[in-house]
Formats: sequence, structure tokens, C-alpha cells
Amino acid sequence: MIYSIDVRIEAPVNDTEVTDRVADAVGNVFPNAEFDHEPGLLVGETHTLDPFSDRLYEQEILDTARREFHKHADDEGFSFALKKQAAFQGVINFAVGNADELGDIEVSVTVREPDVASMIGRVAPPTEDGAPVDPASKAE
Repeated sequence: MIYSIDVRIEAPVNDTEVTDRVADAVGNVFPNAEFDHEPGLLVGETHTLDPFSDRLYEQEILDTARREFHKHADDEGFSFALKKQAAFQGVINFAVGNADELGDIEVSVTVREPDVASMIGRVAPPTEDGAPVDPASKAE
């Protein structure tokens, strides 16, 4: 199956922060992203969530990711926010509630192919007893 997505990543850069360090934090969870610097903002773009998905598997947080993705999904794509401080450590921690003092990493995913639900299933598949479930194997 062909997947086609555009991922936009925005991270605020405060006066007390070093832009390169914020770029390192975002790059820890989105290693394929290419960055542009705007005043007070680091903007990244990528066309794959495969390394991000790998990290979700490693951290065993697929269910949490699915919940966050579905919570902020529409016909065009989905969005989510990550804690910047955790990203400095290479850890995915979804931001819920009020934004951190230094701001959160905001991620917007536009899905062109195939559809939003399929893309979410590819990045964070459903699980059963904590293990990913292949929906095709359930059909047999």
C-alpha cells in the first residue's frame, strides 16, 4: 500500500533557549525532518512517520498514541502535541492539558493516501494484551 503524508512540526524557541538545542530535541523524535528557523519558532517538515512509529513500539505506547491521534483527527489528517523536555531525552511524551512553560512541540499530519484511519493504524496499530494486532490476521 502506498502512503503519502505531509508532516509539519512546530516548536517554539524561547529567548532562554538555544535554537540548535530545540532542533536536536525535535530531531530526536523526528530524525528525517528538515528544519527552517522563523522568529521564535522552529518549523520542521517530513514525509514519513516510520522512525516516530518505531519509537512508539520501543516505548510500548501504541494505545496512548492511537488515542491521541484519534482525539485530534478529521478527514484531512490528525495532530498531536509532544513535551519538548522529554524530546530532549529522545522520549515521546504526549502533551495533554495546559502547554508547558517552554511550549510544546505541535505536530500536524496531512494524509493524502490512503486515508486517515489507515495511516493511524500504520503508525500505531491496535493492540491486544499490549502486543500489536495485525487486523488481516483477525479476519482469518
